[in-house]
Amino acid sequence: MRVLLVHSKFPATYWGFQYSLPIIGKRATLPPLGLCTLAALLPTQWSLRLVDLNVGTLTDAELRWADVVFVGGMLVQADSMREVVARARALGRPTVVGGPAPTTSPHLFPEADALFLGEAEGRVDELVTAVEELRKPRRRLTPMTLARPEHEARPQLSHSAVPRYDLLDVASYRTLSVQYSRGCPFTCEFCDVIEIFGRVPRVKSDEQVLAELDAIYRLGHRGPVFFVDDNFIGNKKAVRKLLPVLREWQHAHGNPFQFYTEASVNLAADEPLVRDMVAAGFNSVFIGIETASVEALRETRKKQNVGVDLTAAVESLTRAGLEVMGGFIVGFDSDGPEAFEAQRAFIASVPIPLAMVGMLIALPGTQLEKRLTREDRLRFVSSGDQFSRTNFEPKMGDQALLEGYIRLLDELYSLDAYEARCARFLELIGPPAKTAPTTLVDLEIVARAAVRLGVLGERRALFWRLLARAARGGLPSIRWAITHAVQGEHMIRYTHEVVLPRLRRAASRPSRGSVGASTSSSAASRATPSVVGALLHAGGERLSTV
Repeated sequence: MRVLLVHSKFPATYWGFQYSLPIIGKRATLPPLGLCTLAALLPTQWSLRLVDLNVGTLTDAELRWADVVFVGGMLVQADSMREVVARARALGRPTVVGGPAPTTSPHLFPEADALFLGEAEGRVDELVTAVEELRKPRRRLTPMTLARPEHEARPQLSHSAVPRYDLLDVASYRTLSVQYSRGCPFTCEFCDVIEIFGRVPRVKSDEQVLAELDAIYRLGHRGPVFFVDDNFIGNKKAVRKLLPVLREWQHAHGNPFQFYTEASVNLAADEPLVRDMVAAGFNSVFIGIETASVEALRETRKKQNVGVDLTAAVESLTRAGLEVMGGFIVGFDSDGPEAFEAQRAFIASVPIPLAMVGMLIALPGTQLEKRLTREDRLRFVSSGDQFSRTNFEPKMGDQALLEGYIRLLDELYSLDAYEARCARFLELIGPPAKTAPTTLVDLEIVARAAVRLGVLGERRALFWRLLARAARGGLPSIRWAITHAVQGEHMIRYTHEVVLPRLRRAASRPSRGSVGASTSSSAASRATPSVVGALLHAGGERLSTV
């Protein structure tokens, strides 16, 4: 059996860093961990190839080689997924579509031969049987649907396997990724993670994690490794056991990796856990802060953020040596016209260079979508697009939300505001537990950044000012300064060249749909995807916007 695994193309996104990648000589930020994990679960006698449309192209010859084509992705990749399905179909190759997109929105893929919904572990036999059936010459009017029965428990991650990283062109990616857990114990109304992966975090064994790190190490990767867990500390007891093991592995291998992940804000209150993370080599964490408004936090059931001094939490993590990347939301029912200035002021007050702000959207299957449907306020099923009108009727009104969001992004990613946040970060960031060795790749990135940003760049003054600020902090601070100069090139350009023009066009047009109107695939397909996420559930990686 010849299987072609296709990682669909992401549109340009904040997390894609498409304007930064050429500076550092990379093609993509992250690999398709989901497809790599699925590949490891498939029969060993099958011949596998993987094509990542974010680093290369898909040829007809590759499609003809395959007996079956596996396509996976999130809602943001749906357009690309459908294109791959259409091309395979035109060449007579059956397709299996899986991942978060078909799991939450199967109606978007009527041309697929089979839909594989949910997580893959423990279901490979079912998939193999389906693939054999697909090879029989018959025409299907509707996709074959493979779904885990509702009463059946989600799989334990002990059933997972070391991803087939060897199928990747590793040098094309800035970061490689591993997964430790799936699920999150909290109840945020807007979040689809708990609907897809559940509220009881499931974890891999320490030995499984080390085996994945070993595999990455053997392939020659050095540098960033992303733990793709939606909440790395969802199972604190297990994490406390893992971190010393990671620390020892890093020490034994010369500290080759810098880890980053996602976690809930209650991490800041657990100083021993923070110290253990830094000691193990973690240097960044994405946290869904959402808003400083207690009323909005209660409304959206973000109870873990209520009663927390969010400014102190961010500063505490930064001083401990963890960069905080923050997720923020505007458009809650309790938000009024003052919400935008409140968000701007809060973000300006904390050391968060990368502040990701999105309008609230009701993703398929979330408690928010269900509530808005009951209230007859849902306009259409979301495709994940945050840079158009939102998919429900906001209490403050469409135009007020769009115009306030435009002002907020314009201010946050002005050159002065971004530099001020970077400067605040450089003042507070604590030292790493171990200084990572400087590699030839690091030196090449520094040289490319110095030329592309410091000599030829439109924002070259920012590059040199950040370096000057960092000089007092030594090599770790200089590394941070270069990192934020490179990332800032993307954040500033993407905001002003792509996002704001789209939002302004949306603001100039009438609202799409009417309240309580279409939740059909046609409505969903009109939106252009714009947030980054996972591939197949077997890998489950997604850098949530929340």
